[in-house]
Amino acid sequence: MTIIDQKAFWHEILESVKVSVSPAIFSTWFTQTYLIGLEEINDRFSVQVGCNSSYVKTTIENRYFGLVQDSLSKSLGKSCDIAFIVKQNPESTLKEGVKPIPLFETNKDEETLSSFIKAKIKPGFNFANYAVSTSNQMAWAAAEAVAQNPGNAYNPLFVWGGVGVGKTHLMNAIGHAILDKNVDAKIYFCSGEEFTNDIVEGIRNKTTQSFRNKYRKLDCLFIDDIQFIAGKDAVQEEFFHTFNAVTGDGGQVVLTSDRPPSEIAKLEERLRSRFEAGLIVDISQPDFELRCAIIQIKTKERGIDLSMDTVQLIAANIDSARKIEGFIIKLITEAKLKNLEVTQELVQSLLGKGVEETGKGVRANPNEVVSAVAKYFSVGKKALLGQSRARPIALPRQILMYLLRTQLQLPLEEVGRVVGGRDHTTVMHAVAKISQILTSDVQIRQDILGIKNSL
Repeated sequence: MTIIDQKAFWHEILESVKVSVSPAIFSTWFTQTYLIGLEEINDRFSVQVGCNSSYVKTTIENRYFGLVQDSLSKSLGKSCDIAFIVKQNPESTLKEGVKPIPLFETNKDEETLSSFIKAKIKPGFNFANYAVSTSNQMAWAAAEAVAQNPGNAYNPLFVWGGVGVGKTHLMNAIGHAILDKNVDAKIYFCSGEEFTNDIVEGIRNKTTQSFRNKYRKLDCLFIDDIQFIAGKDAVQEEFFHTFNAVTGDGGQVVLTSDRPPSEIAKLEERLRSRFEAGLIVDISQPDFELRCAIIQIKTKERGIDLSMDTVQLIAANIDSARKIEGFIIKLITEAKLKNLEVTQELVQSLLGKGVEETGKGVRANPNEVVSAVAKYFSVGKKALLGQSRARPIALPRQILMYLLRTQLQLPLEEVGRVVGGRDHTTVMHAVAKISQILTSDVQIRQDILGIKNSL
């Protein structure tokens, strides 16, 4: 058998995989793999692939096993048996540190950067650092289709969802891709409020024609939070004609909102019908897997390398992308001010203090938390606060102690008093146990988020 350069061979396999997945998926999962061993046995190859964590291993095995196997078989010309193994890449330990992903791309020439500034597109918000999962996959696919064929794929593209789910990032990514292809493309990004202010300014200063020249001759118009124009007759009138002018000339319109067109009150019917004539996609709150990917992307942007256990701990306690970013900024600031390393212990301490980032539980009192846990697990309050050690009771009780401690910041003794007069060491044990379980048990993470949401 010919001796194979394993590093070069695996690089070749990854390049093959790269064309079949999104840049975000590739950078999140496949860059954390390497080739451990390759052996030819009779007419087959046995391949061992190293993964930096069990979470990476599980994700690739469950979702991309066939893709990796096909790429290996095509390259080697024979069938392959693959074993994924959790093992740190020895070469990764030799690196001095994690190289930050630049928030603003400095490798672009002056003309390109100038076009980004003029269009109000943020260079750091692109498809490469947009994490994709089931909650936003359709919106991401539609956005990429629009970026590749603006004006023809879906026009308008209407993306809606709650606060901090990635709508603005996705809209910027479309503009980023279009400007990368054609630096002279006339595109403009603004919020519904900015659009409104421009119209008011035009009417006040009698410069309406200047406003129309600015908006109606665009190749692509991006308006964030379009629901802001609802109920404003003059603004809706002007937007109606702007929309017709841009799309009539083959231009692309992309809109975002916190609700679908059918639920925007006081929106003119003629605008609603035009919005609904295109593609309407929603982005839901990120699931656990997506939150993990977002955390990895955001920390790498800032040059921080977190273990997968720490990533999962943050993802289990924070339920939106915007809150994740706020927590990471707080984490970095705390580490710098106190000259500390970013460790799991530091993350745990901040999760305990910064309960405002972790959900709405901070607004509840102890009795409300007890009631919420009892209702969620369908157990009686008496049993929950009693002495039974049966698992159907003991686990909800430990979760109750964890929530009282981390979300309400109650002292250990007070938590013990609320939960049936227990000793503070019992509370410490329960909080430590649930914190550990959270790093690996998806069901427990969803249970805790469900309780937080009910509060």
